[in-house]
Parts: sequence; C-alpha cells; structure tokens
Amino acid sequence: MGASAGTPRCVGRDPWGMNNPVNTKMTNAFYAQAAISFGVALLTMIFAVCYLPVDPWIRAFLGLGTLFLTTSAFTLAKCVRDAQESTAVVARLDQARVDRILAEHDPFREPA
Repeated sequence: MGASAGTPRCVGRDPWGMNNPVNTKMTNAFYAQAAISFGVALLTMIFAVCYLPVDPWIRAFLGLGTLFLTTSAFTLAKCVRDAQESTAVVARLDQARVDRILAEHDPFREPA
C-alpha cells in the first residue's frame, strides 16, 4: 500500500500504524531532577520537624503528617499514571480496530 498524496510515509512503519511505539517524553535527566528534588524536599521537611522548638507530641504529629503526605503523593502519582496508561491502551486498541476495518473495506465492492 502506498502513501496517499500529501501524506508522508515513515520508513519501517507498517501500513496500518498498528506497531508504532508509544513515545515517552521523560528523559533520564528529568527523572533524576524529579528524584533529587523530592529527596531534598523530604529531607528538609524531616530536618525542620526534628529541630522545631516545640513539644515532642507536636513533632510526632508533624512527622506523621509528613509521612502520610509522602505516601499519599506516591499513591496519587501511581493512580494518575495507571489511568493515563489505561486510556493510552484503549485508544491504541480502538485505533487498531478502525485501521483494520478501513484496510478491509473495499469501496468498489457491490453491496450485498
């Protein structure tokens, strides 16, 4: 199957586009920056809670709040990632079905 006029054809791509990899935008540098900034923020918060001039029960309360906030942030990030991945898979499956139907369609066939 050739490319239609005005539609560029990529080398090595299958004609229906079913085997295209999903492009990721996150680089190793971005991942490292996110991990380092998270670590610095968490360590700063722990340091601040430990050296805050208040009673120990207030320190414990703030420490538990920091722990809860940290675990909640990880859970939220995982939920957002899972939702995004599931919509990407569904969209790719729907696109594959449409591409298959279009590939099998013959506009010059007589209706039955």
